[in-house]
Amino acid sequence: MMLRDIRLMFVRNMQHTLKDPIFVFVSMLQPLLYLFLFMPLLNGLGGVPGIPKGQAVEVFIPGLLVMQSIFGTAFVGFSLIDDIRSGVIERFMVTPVRRPAILLGRILRDAVILMFQCVLITLVALPFGLQVSLVGFLLSLLLYAMIGITMASVSYGFALVYKVEDPLAPTINMITLPLSLLSGIILPLVLAPLWLQDMAKINPYSYAVNAVRMLFVGSFQPVAIIEGYAVIGILAVLLFLWSLRSLNKMAS
Repeated sequence: MMLRDIRLMFVRNMQHTLKDPIFVFVSMLQPLLYLFLFMPLLNGLGGVPGIPKGQAVEVFIPGLLVMQSIFGTAFVGFSLIDDIRSGVIERFMVTPVRRPAILLGRILRDAVILMFQCVLITLVALPFGLQVSLVGFLLSLLLYAMIGITMASVSYGFALVYKVEDPLAPTINMITLPLSLLSGIILPLVLAPLWLQDMAKINPYSYAVNAVRMLFVGSFQPVAIIEGYAVIGILAVLLFLWSLRSLNKMAS
């Protein structure tokens, strides 16, 4: 069964990660640095457009978690390249394990680690004055996981195409940099000039940022939240299918 194969692949990859958990904690260093070094600068921003007075932290933290969702899963393809080089993926493909499960087990592992990181970063932010809706935060975790799935699929897809590390990092950086800058992760896009706001409308992650910011403060506005889930959900499915196609092409 597919679910059994996914579970087997998930357990295998999670055990491999837990043997060397340093990567998990190192990947949290960047958002924690933002948390400790950028948060003090927010005190003077309350009341500017897009940042209600007294809610600067509630605007910043959801965006920071979106950034973690993007960058925390963007480079997982390097581990897949190592498995390709060592012949692990080739051996998996001649076993009865279904090919979608080979990728889904990895992606599920990445999503679980990401949600753990998002919970931990949120808990660390509470002493800084963060006030968060519990229901909204729990709902936002699903959206963070879906963002992670999109970037993990991109990373694995290019890893399967390149099969070497050298072109992977610049490719991922070329994708993630404009996506993050045009999503309003650090500051709301309402502060940007109109031409930049227009460009951001074609960025799927800008819809996710809007949705999680509303969820964090308990503002359950259905249109924006449904847009965020729908856009990221469709993108996650399409990108996973592309990465699966790359896997099948490698096997042919």
